[in-house]
Amino acid sequence: MPSSHNLVLTRAEVMPDRPAPAEADVDIAVVAQLNLPQQSRETHGLLRRFTTVTLQSLQDLGARVHLIDVTSEEPDFELLDRSHGVLMLGGGDIDPSFYGHSGEIANEYGRDPVSDTRQLAITRWAIDTDAALLAICRGSQILNVACGGTIIPDIQPSHLHHGAEGEPSFLDETLTLLPGTKVRNIFGRERLTVRSGHHQAVDALGAGLRVTAVADDGVVEGTERIDNTWILGVQWHPEDDAGSEQDRIALFNAFLDEARTRASLTPSRG
Repeated sequence: MPSSHNLVLTRAEVMPDRPAPAEADVDIAVVAQLNLPQQSRETHGLLRRFTTVTLQSLQDLGARVHLIDVTSEEPDFELLDRSHGVLMLGGGDIDPSFYGHSGEIANEYGRDPVSDTRQLAITRWAIDTDAALLAICRGSQILNVACGGTIIPDIQPSHLHHGAEGEPSFLDETLTLLPGTKVRNIFGRERLTVRSGHHQAVDALGAGLRVTAVADDGVVEGTERIDNTWILGVQWHPEDDAGSEQDRIALFNAFLDEARTRASLTPSRG
């Protein structure tokens, strides 16, 4: 990773620049890591862009958004209880002690066990309360670890998933969506081109999860709970505005539709 520049990303830099519309009908908690240890200029820019795109996109689709930055605050479970869905964004590597790995990890960056503990607690809360959960990139790995699964600490070779040294970190990758899964139903096709930029991935599946998407080298790119819930993990980055806006809207709308179902069942939470 590039050298650190001690850059700090603030909430004000990522929150939508206008209030939620009066007709907003669902509350969404967005869980993010705004500041990682030894944060590089590139990482600072990516976290800012991806968080901003997510919050603005959800608001444009009719949601009230509430940001939880796990690098600076404990989970607000009262806020989560008032929300109808949780969207968990990406960030740094998960501390390997959480999935039983020991030893050095190549290309490691952004390890923050305090953030891990907070995100794992939020994820387990979502599972226990049957909240709608969309977990992106690191979020999908957190979902797997929360269910007792493990992580590939450094994918090799990684050319399908991450730019080479000296090149942009993110690239286009085409995945296979498995039949009978939520992502296959959402996108309506077998092959999906996405924005990808990861060196870790789901390894052994956690209890209650199944694979929904795979890369051409067999790496797991999507998971979901096998029970009758709406809990999805996607390893790719739908919130990268260099990718397909249509596909991002399709996925976010499916998530919000499920959150609205919960809002209609528990109107007092809003």
